[in-house]
Amino acid sequence: MAAYTSHVEGDGRTGLSDLTAAVGERFGSAVSPMPAGHGYVLTLSLAQLSSLPSLCRFLFLDRGCQFGGMIAEEHSSQWQLHYAFLLPGSGWIDVLLSLPIETTTVPSIVAEVNAADWHEREVEDMFGIHFEGHPRLGDFILHDQIWCEGIEPMRKKFSATEPAPGRQLDLEWKPQLIVADPGSFAMPVGPVYEGGLGESVHFLLETVGEDVIRALPRLFYNYRAVEKIAEGRSVSDVLLLAERFAATSAFAHSLAFCQAVETIHSVEAPARAAHLRILIGELERLRHHAGAIAAICESTALAVSTAHAAIIEEELLRASCVFTGHRYLFGLNVPGGLSSDFDAEQCRKLLVSVDKAEKDLRILENRLRYSSSFLDRLEDVGVVDGKSARYLNLVGPIGRASAQHCDLRGACPYSGYEGYVFDIPYETEGDGFARLRVLFAEATQSVKLIHQAIDALEPGAICVPCEGGYPGAALGWAEAPRGAALHWVSLDEKGLVERYHAITPSFSNWHGFHEAAEDFAFQDFPIILATFGLSATECDR
Repeated sequence: MAAYTSHVEGDGRTGLSDLTAAVGERFGSAVSPMPAGHGYVLTLSLAQLSSLPSLCRFLFLDRGCQFGGMIAEEHSSQWQLHYAFLLPGSGWIDVLLSLPIETTTVPSIVAEVNAADWHEREVEDMFGIHFEGHPRLGDFILHDQIWCEGIEPMRKKFSATEPAPGRQLDLEWKPQLIVADPGSFAMPVGPVYEGGLGESVHFLLETVGEDVIRALPRLFYNYRAVEKIAEGRSVSDVLLLAERFAATSAFAHSLAFCQAVETIHSVEAPARAAHLRILIGELERLRHHAGAIAAICESTALAVSTAHAAIIEEELLRASCVFTGHRYLFGLNVPGGLSSDFDAEQCRKLLVSVDKAEKDLRILENRLRYSSSFLDRLEDVGVVDGKSARYLNLVGPIGRASAQHCDLRGACPYSGYEGYVFDIPYETEGDGFARLRVLFAEATQSVKLIHQAIDALEPGAICVPCEGGYPGAALGWAEAPRGAALHWVSLDEKGLVERYHAITPSFSNWHGFHEAAEDFAFQDFPIILATFGLSATECDR
């Protein structure tokens, strides 16, 4: 197991200055650097539409920036497309494209940044913008066998209170197949499972024999239109939505949302609230990882180890409930801080529980390390090498198991993480066992961070008022248990939500899952799926 320090070496301002100078030298007047704002440290406004692919390629490949995602906004007279890139140690860069509202076609950047694939497909489905050069648009969130093209539910003209036109089952619809060799066939899996994965997701596994040649995940069966529902709602109403579309990482998502709102209001949570946010966020990570380890053990039919990990998870859920009042940590984050405070006795009792969980996880890890039948199912199975992980932009423990070091707690610190000392574990093999080792190692670091957070607590306020600052928009982020979570919030002149968009770690990692599943045997598929620990509900928002 390798690890690197949470503190980024070098001066972020120097790196940003170097990047700005390089952009000016390379693109000239086609790109205009603008002052920081909206949670970004730099905005690069495009004056020439044709420069979009080359600028994104320059940031992603030449300068090593991490692609965060894409945000589309419709205004009365123009489109605004935000392409978020992270320059580690410096912060988020906004590649801003402003276009007349009549514009219907934008160059695709998928050839330069493959990770933008699903983001462009989502915007095409939701807004109707066509991305020229994209290899496969349509039939994504709105499934073609049920929804007709051209509905564009995120457009201002679309009414969420009226039935969508043309919604009827297309009996002639067929999935798009890729493998065309003689004797090839496709095996459908899901979207309803009898056991194991409790969410709706469909896989089309194509093969000519015993190995999976092509694995296409198909999600969004339970699309809930959270972002459409959010329009015109109060911040407190949308906060409830933000923390409920993915219960296992509710605190991280609500934290990213609240930090976006706090940026709009130009307020900073009090020091005590910041430390408590770290404490609770790491408690969520610890509990999540215990559950993810249980799922991996279950996929390999290790009943005793599955029960062992499940007991650890349950004990942490109970400790969370005793400490905060909710097993999944709902209702704690509010714009400006936290809704509840915790005294020294509560913290002491929590430490007893998390220390016990760490001890039990170490015992379980040692047992699994010497189980040859278990290791045979994980080692060299579901491999994603470092180059592919970078190309696909895998995030969280999945990316870090394939030598991707990025963790927002260190690469773009928030809530005071820059003042904490901890390691960010990573592995290089990129197989199922590497992903498992990262989960165990991160759980240990979470316990270390919980101790530091409690030691750092001093008397003080836990919340400050969030008033004014609108209309305005901002990006908020957090390193959720599964990886980078970004939340974009735009408020109108009344302080109501005009646009809300969440980019979840599962959305990023589902896109790259095929790389792990392909060229492995069918019997390996459920194990590879378990080691990825993906959530469909994080995408069905």
